[in-house]
Amino acid sequence: MKDAPTPHFAAIEELRVGMFIHLEGGWLAHPFPLSNFKITSPQQIATIRSLRLSRVRWSPCKSDLEHATADFDSPPAIAPTPVGTEQPEATDTAPQAVERAADRERRLALAAQRESVQHCQRQFAEAANACKTLTDLVPSKPHVAREQSEALSRAFVDKMLGHGETCIRLLGEVSGDRSSTHGVNVAVISLLLGKAFALSEEDMLDLGVGAMLHDIGKLDLPERLRHRDDHWSNSEAMAYQEHVMHGVAQARRMGLSEGARRVVEQHHELADGSGFPLHLGSDRMSVGARIVALVNRYDNLCNPSVPSRALTPHEALSLLFAQGKSKFDATILGGFVKMMGVYPPGSVVQLTDERYAIVVAVNSTRPLKPRVLVHDRTVPSDQALLLDLETVPQLGIRRSVKPAALPRDALDYLSPRPRMAYFFEPVRELETEAVG
Repeated sequence: MKDAPTPHFAAIEELRVGMFIHLEGGWLAHPFPLSNFKITSPQQIATIRSLRLSRVRWSPCKSDLEHATADFDSPPAIAPTPVGTEQPEATDTAPQAVERAADRERRLALAAQRESVQHCQRQFAEAANACKTLTDLVPSKPHVAREQSEALSRAFVDKMLGHGETCIRLLGEVSGDRSSTHGVNVAVISLLLGKAFALSEEDMLDLGVGAMLHDIGKLDLPERLRHRDDHWSNSEAMAYQEHVMHGVAQARRMGLSEGARRVVEQHHELADGSGFPLHLGSDRMSVGARIVALVNRYDNLCNPSVPSRALTPHEALSLLFAQGKSKFDATILGGFVKMMGVYPPGSVVQLTDERYAIVVAVNSTRPLKPRVLVHDRTVPSDQALLLDLETVPQLGIRRSVKPAALPRDALDYLSPRPRMAYFFEPVRELETEAVG
């Protein structure tokens, strides 16, 4: 077994433009969209120095050696040969050289694809753990919980607004507390929708806090009443509805801003006035509450407390659209469909060439041609590259398919997720994944 490579470190004053660095301490500990990236400006160096770190780990082999030197901890590294430009050995024929180059490109693309999804999963897990921690603090230290919720919302907003187009990424297996993962799911999708509607930074921050804490009143309910059940008696249903007013009381104890508090207060109201507890109607709901009311319903349809009742993302979106004229703000719903696409991440589909696939990632500004994992008997599923339908104009999605209707080999290959969890990342980080 090969020894792990020796890590390289640079003192904070030795940072240079062009160095590829790795920030420790987790995604929430810094304002950058990613923890691993190449420094491209003196402003980034200044921001890194403001974090009060003494040194930073970096990768000489991934750095631009025209701008960064490698003499801090090790001899100068040899600049990597650009992908596709390796010189074939003298014995190679031209076809062999082409094959070697293609194989190298594929391996690099596969490694980037794996790192991309693992990075999103780490970020989601870190956010969910932070959400669980601050929720646990609400009864005993409400003001500390508020400060932590505002910090987490700020981390989301800074990273979402720190780059242009955003990809909505389906995550793999998600473990942990269901309430926290629900809170993060609702917060992530709500903030992406808020970004699509160009909400102000202040409104985005309030939206993030309100979305994360929309169910905080359930802390005051018995465990058996925290998840809606169609078989409840009238008294049990009424007791469940009281979680909203409990949430408002908790929001006041925490000192939440008015914008965040209104999300907590109104997240079960509906556009036609049939929601609860105040039967407000769309015209009396805040924009943030209208967003969270829709996203909360979507996530509960995809991730119900009883997994056997789960709808596919496409089915959930279709149901919301069917109810849209009466239950949800039409503009918010239209923006949601435009952002998530007709086939949101997690949808199992059949392509126009008859192959089966699962939607894995959607560009939130161009959702009609998502990235999909295609069932391909010739390639193991853990070695399959995502197919970017934007690069294949002649190929599209024909229809949605229920996972239970898939052939057994396609079901095993695509492994539809029993729980839907989403995160976000810059579109540019996925460009190396796409293959036609």
